[in-house]
Amino acid sequence: MRRFSFFFFAIIICLISNTGEPCTTAIISGKITPDGRPLLWKNRDTDNLNNKLMYFREGNLDYIGIVNSNDSNGNEIWIGMNNAGFAIMNSVAANLGLYDTVKYKDKEGIIMKLALRECTTVDDFEKLLNTLNKPLGVETNFGVIDAYGNAAYFETHHWGYVKFDVNESPDGYLIRTNFAFSGVEDKGQGYERYLIEEELFKDAYNKGNLTLQFILQDAARCLKHGLTKVDLKKQCSFNPDDDIFVNFADFIPRYSTSASVVIQGVRKGDNSDKMIMWTILGFPPCSVVYPVFFNEEKLLPSILSAESGNNAWLCSKVLEVKDKCFPIKRGRGTNYIKINVLYNLSGSGIMQRLMILENEILRNSEEFINDYFKTGLSIDLLKKYYNSNDEKIINYFNNLLK
Repeated sequence: MRRFSFFFFAIIICLISNTGEPCTTAIISGKITPDGRPLLWKNRDTDNLNNKLMYFREGNLDYIGIVNSNDSNGNEIWIGMNNAGFAIMNSVAANLGLYDTVKYKDKEGIIMKLALRECTTVDDFEKLLNTLNKPLGVETNFGVIDAYGNAAYFETHHWGYVKFDVNESPDGYLIRTNFAFSGVEDKGQGYERYLIEEELFKDAYNKGNLTLQFILQDAARCLKHGLTKVDLKKQCSFNPDDDIFVNFADFIPRYSTSASVVIQGVRKGDNSDKMIMWTILGFPPCSVVYPVFFNEEKLLPSILSAESGNNAWLCSKVLEVKDKCFPIKRGRGTNYIKINVLYNLSGSGIMQRLMILENEILRNSEEFINDYFKTGLSIDLLKKYYNSNDEKIINYFNNLLK
């Protein structure tokens, strides 16, 4: 791997800055998933609530990633995968670099784009971190997987990193929120989310249920608080019109959650371009998942992508639906959710209605993926599949917003 001048690369986007992102993440080794495929998950929290997907082709590598909608050129990527079987995401670690005076910061998205352009293995990424000029401009937990069964977190600061190998974990998975185990003790953030994430993953592990669907539907949209043990599903009533407001701080999905993505890697020896990016664009409890695939024509679902500088259709619609759950905008109103709109005992809440659509998408996707893996990816069939999903989701959301 050639030597990089990180400072030179950063000049291209020196005007782009990003605030810390208090995300919730996990890596599950393929050794313990039912199908042998590793899983890389990130619930993204950010001030940039309008996100979209972009597809890139540079040299021999294709890569797909989540970007901010106003990042017209896709200079920063917040979770992504390339067709060599490598994938990367991050969560900011608030207890790294606490006493560092470096002002060169918030470059996580730049490094992740670099990694997707250049890396094919976890070892490549480690070499990249070693080669880049210092300070790196990051205080973060990078999570990576590759097509050779490798998976790791790199708790990374301006001057170096500590590596945690997922395959060396006794349970075969690792989780992170917004503190690093190698950082200053008790000085991070996201401990409340870590508590419930730990509880969820332990329970799923004990039941042999560390699956894609578990992450998408149980973890990413969990309405139980890790510290107080308050379960919002028990705070609601039967009537969806009841004005029941509850505090919505420090759950896994937060007001600031702009997307949830699970990248499903490949088994060792399988074609690396068969990675799948299961994308929930927008606030997860008010959105649905959509799988995305590598292909020769760089096709993306139209409702997940957008022209330069524009917003993705689905993300915009999800934000409209989300507003129904957070009608109070004055003061700290967005800390309080009108729970019966989202979830209620009559089963008519937004999240409950969208789960009906999502389960249909998952069933149809399973059929499509099985055919793809048996016979190869047909562009015509992919177009048909994307168009069918787009139409179904558009109609469903238009009815939801009536």
